[in-house]
Amino acid sequence: MSESTQMPLQACSIDFGTPGYGRQEHWSAGFPPGLSLIVDAEGEAKTALLRLLAGETAPETGAVLWQGSDLRAQVRSNPALVFWRDPRADWPDISPVQWARQQAMRYPDWSETAWQAHAQGLGLQEHLHKEMFRLSTGGKRKVLLAAALASGAPLTLIDEPEAALDATSIRYLHRALAEEAKHHQRVCVVANFEEMPEVKWGQIVRLGV
Repeated sequence: MSESTQMPLQACSIDFGTPGYGRQEHWSAGFPPGLSLIVDAEGEAKTALLRLLAGETAPETGAVLWQGSDLRAQVRSNPALVFWRDPRADWPDISPVQWARQQAMRYPDWSETAWQAHAQGLGLQEHLHKEMFRLSTGGKRKVLLAAALASGAPLTLIDEPEAALDATSIRYLHRALAEEAKHHQRVCVVANFEEMPEVKWGQIVRLGV
């Protein structure tokens, strides 16, 4: 089995982050199918790394590869390869239901059953038909989490999954991620400030060490 098959997603000697604030240089890592956690205790570099791993930005040096080929080029030809959305980005003036329909059209392996189950588990049911601007920060993040888990995208990237969530939703999230860990159909990379010991990660990668 080739290295690219074992590690579909590879970062090869890349630079990212802000000088003086969690800057990472000549950084390399491989991500196998299953669940990986990136821990960035300072929180300065992880989102920049996720943008690179999503093909949203280009590395200053080195390369990000998917199955041995340039990731950005593959994302340009097949946007459904990656599910990634910065949770801090502005949302369109539509409801979660309408936004989910857009995602279902984009991702061929989207699971409506999973979307409904995660929306219910995260306590979104009564908010699904409200405009997004009416949702709290936690509500918007729940929409994003439910969609990420339901997308079926070969590469799924999630930033700060616990942020702004209530305790009940955090417990559900841990169960959902634990269930995701049992399957190895896709590469799922989660970035957080600290470890989430409730989840059995395939690997944990720490920045700044």
